[in-house]
Amino acid sequence: MSRDTIRLPHDAYRLLQTLRAAGHSAYVVGGCVRDSLLGRLPGDWDICTSARPDEMKALFCSQRLILTGEKHGTVAVILHGKPYEMTTYRLDGSYRDHRHPDNVQFVDDLAADLARRDFTINAMAYAPGEGVIDLYGGRSDLAARVVRCVGTPADRFAEDALRILRAVRFASVLGFSVEEATSLAIHSQAELLERIAAERILVEMNKLLCGQRCKEVLLDY
Repeated sequence: MSRDTIRLPHDAYRLLQTLRAAGHSAYVVGGCVRDSLLGRLPGDWDICTSARPDEMKALFCSQRLILTGEKHGTVAVILHGKPYEMTTYRLDGSYRDHRHPDNVQFVDDLAADLARRDFTINAMAYAPGEGVIDLYGGRSDLAARVVRCVGTPADRFAEDALRILRAVRFASVLGFSVEEATSLAIHSQAELLERIAAERILVEMNKLLCGQRCKEVLLDY
């Protein structure tokens, strides 16, 4: 556990404090932690929590909510015109479509939730007073400028094939390299991208093409 301090927007801090005051654990998680540690301005501030969707809805009933992701544990709160996604700690079931879990199981354990995430640099959480929670070497990979899957790369890409493009997009945008086992899995499982909707591929490709390592990444993959 690191004691590094991340400056949270007031609204994200308010959401964490409300969840914690109600007896739940809660952290900002994923890309906002990664970008903050890199000195980049996060675009979104996502929260993971032990609170179940019904508990989140009750806590924030006076706010405008978006409930389209409720089945998978996500409740979005709109504060000052900006959505903040709050998602219950969960384990994912099978991925028959290679994109979305068929079902999810809500859990109370942050560590279990971080274990299901795509890359080490996206599997870190943060809360004021606790610092950065980094169970998979995300900080080391940030320092080494490496994109590496959490766990076995073949499993991560079989679950969600869009992660293949996300890996190379992060390499391009952040100026990182892709760790060897992750790279080998990208090449061996590239055909899984045929299962992904064209518009999702277009979004990732547009971001990749704007990245600082775009040329090198395209030559590699």
